[in-house]
Amino acid sequence: MSRAEAATGPAGIDVGSASPLWTLGLLRSELVTTFRRWRTLALLGVLAAVPILVGVAVRIETRDGSSVGGGGGGGPAFITQITNNGLFLVFTALAATLPFFLPMAVGVVAGDAIAGEANAGTLRYLLVAPAGRTRLLLTKYATTMAFCLVATLVVAVSALTVGALLFPLGDLTTISGTQISFAEGLGRALLIALVVAASLIGLAALGLFVSTLTNSGIAAMATTVGLLITVQILDQIPQLHAIQPYFFSHYWLSFADLMREPVYWDGLVKNLELQALYAAVFGSAAWARFTAKDITA
Repeated sequence: MSRAEAATGPAGIDVGSASPLWTLGLLRSELVTTFRRWRTLALLGVLAAVPILVGVAVRIETRDGSSVGGGGGGGPAFITQITNNGLFLVFTALAATLPFFLPMAVGVVAGDAIAGEANAGTLRYLLVAPAGRTRLLLTKYATTMAFCLVATLVVAVSALTVGALLFPLGDLTTISGTQISFAEGLGRALLIALVVAASLIGLAALGLFVSTLTNSGIAAMATTVGLLITVQILDQIPQLHAIQPYFFSHYWLSFADLMREPVYWDGLVKNLELQALYAAVFGSAAWARFTAKDITA
């Protein structure tokens, strides 16, 4: 590679001094590349389809005169309220996708972040620029967190659209039995979406760390998703109650406390603190591994 080639990065950005322009250019390039991939679009498409399926299923049951969520007593806690207010479909869809679909999508993107570049032979090219490994790793993590936010908003917007088309909208009755206006309910729906996105940053850091351990993108994605499934299973075993509060997924559904009046903050704060801890621990582990890694591809 010539000096002229080494002096430019993605989209021909001048990287001669590792300036902030280079960092922003790298982030923009990563975002565009990630969200243009067919795999990413397919994941977002699946996430958008979940609220549609839930909404249609509830609508069909309502037309048939069935009791939604009755009989088995299963399903997300908000599902029985959807027929009264379509905004509850947002809460139901987030509760339905958070245990597996959303984190699986994040695990795929995070696991492929570094290992995918190594497998494709582009990692060494990215490291030629003077931005360095730390900035590249931070850019990859920022891109993954952006995906967490976009994926969550896709679910929320899809659910809100379907809920508005199939069911009435209006004032909401909270879990505590009090009434809030539709505007306040919409604001809480947005806040819940942001909390759900923040709930995934610990998994994103874990996936990024796994991605630094291998040169195979598929192996990194499979390992991250496998760890997700394992933790979810362990979190359901009563005998492990002593360590379950330390699992990254343990407080995920605490976002439901935002639908109480007044809001219960205890579980929410614990969840965000736990995610920050996972992000710090596995982010540091990823940095330590990546900065010392021998890049051969």
